[in-house]
Parts: sequence; structure tokens; C-alpha cells
Amino acid sequence: MNSRELKYERWNFYTHLTGVVLGIIFAFLLIFPAVQEGNMTKIVSFSIYSFCFILLFLSSSIYHITSNRDLKRILRIFDHVSIYFFIAGSYTAVLMNVLEGWLRVLMMTIVWACVVIGTSYKIFTYNNYDKYKGLSTFLYIIMGWLAIFVIKPILANASVNFLLWIVAGGILYTAGTYFYKSERFYYNHVIWHFFVLIAAICHFIGIYLYLA
Repeated sequence: MNSRELKYERWNFYTHLTGVVLGIIFAFLLIFPAVQEGNMTKIVSFSIYSFCFILLFLSSSIYHITSNRDLKRILRIFDHVSIYFFIAGSYTAVLMNVLEGWLRVLMMTIVWACVVIGTSYKIFTYNNYDKYKGLSTFLYIIMGWLAIFVIKPILANASVNFLLWIVAGGILYTAGTYFYKSERFYYNHVIWHFFVLIAAICHFIGIYLYLA
């Protein structure tokens, strides 16, 4: 890895290391009050969300700071798989606290089934990363926007302001994929990281202000 590549990867590392630190802070802000309240639904859902939040940014940070190319190829699997977990973890924080009954069970089943399918897909195609990069991005976006099918029941149990924060995060994630796929900008992946970080913060704000 030359000096230019090293600088590039350091920026990728720093942006998502920030996410790790924020994830730890966010976990405390969500879980501690839930424990005091004695609300098991919140404790479980926020714990899963916090774990997946930290997992995403930690996996990304470790991947980008690693210079050994063989190890880096393996770590890339964890980096990409953690995206599925983070999407599902974010859904869990919302679905467990907003939906009820069969609809909650159905959505949770679909979302976590996507994690299993996505993880398996990543493992079996890791040798053809460049070939299937576009499809992987498409799967992330589809999984992230599954919530449109339950907007009405979400609005029936949560405020419009909550939904605005969630939609804002979703738009930022989606817009950021342009830079993730683009080769026009040298720091395209760093820009993508900023989009992910800001989008994750938007989702946390919505969850913290209106569900915690």
C-alpha cells in the first residue's frame, strides 16, 4: 500500500471509528433508561440495534486500517455482511417498539431472513466482488426500503416527526450509494462513509427522541 492509498484508507478508518465511538454513546443513551424503566422490549430491541450499530462501524474500521491484502479480502466479507446486520438491527429497534402482533412477527422474519440470505450471498461470491458489487448495493437498498410497506401502521403508532428522521436517514443512505459505486471521485468511499455516518445519526435521533 503506497502513501496515497494509506492516506485514503486512514480517512475511511477515521470516519467510521467515529461511528464506533458514537455507537457506544448511543447504546448507553438508549439501553440505560430502558433498564431503569424495566421495559424488556426496549432493552432487547435497543441492545440488538446498538450491537449492530457498533458492529457495522467497527468492522468497517478494522477492514480499512488493515494493510495486509490477503487479510483485507477476508475482512471485506465481515465489512459487507455487517451492513445487513445493521439494517436489520435498525429495523428491530423500530418494529419491536412500533408494530404489534402478526405484522411485527412477519416484518421481523422478513428482515432477518434477508440477513441470512445476504450473508450467505456475500460468503459465496466474495471472490467475485467487482462483478457483483452493483447487485449487492441494490439488495441493501431494497432491504432498507421495505419499510414503505408498513408506513401506515407505523404512522398509527408513531409521530410524523419520527418518520421524517427515518426517511431522512434512508434518503442519505440511498444517495450515498452513488459515491460508493462511483469511480469519478478519488475520495468517493470516504464521502460514502460520511453519508452512512450522518444517516445513522438521523436514525438514532428518531429512535431516541420518539421511541426511547
